[in-house]
Amino acid sequence: MKNNQPTLCPCNSNKNYPDCCGRYLDGGEAAPTAEALMRSRYTAYTLGREDYLLATWHHSTRPASLDLATEPRSKWMGLEVKRHEQSVPGHAVVEFVARYKVGGRAHRLHEVSRFVREAGQWFYVDGTIA
Repeated sequence: MKNNQPTLCPCNSNKNYPDCCGRYLDGGEAAPTAEALMRSRYTAYTLGREDYLLATWHHSTRPASLDLATEPRSKWMGLEVKRHEQSVPGHAVVEFVARYKVGGRAHRLHEVSRFVREAGQWFYVDGTIA
């Protein structure tokens, strides 16, 4: 494990990082569900892994960059998954609340995210702030 990786996974799964999101971020394994992808993307934000975030963002909505290293940096404080629904094959919705701080000020992101599965891999498409 690299020195900058946490022991417990930041996605609040209560699992060790290598057994949880580390499999996807560092091991090259594709997330098996939209929820697993969403959790791994949250973890990528906590670790500043812009490469992973862009690679798992659907090409139709992916930005050119995220500028995660730009100051002031966000400090991610916690994740709560509210629901995960897959009503039709290859399409899913994940509702979550992520808490973070910027410059010492606390924020809360409540989003309903859309995911699509293509060629055996889940991708984040977009989200609506709830």
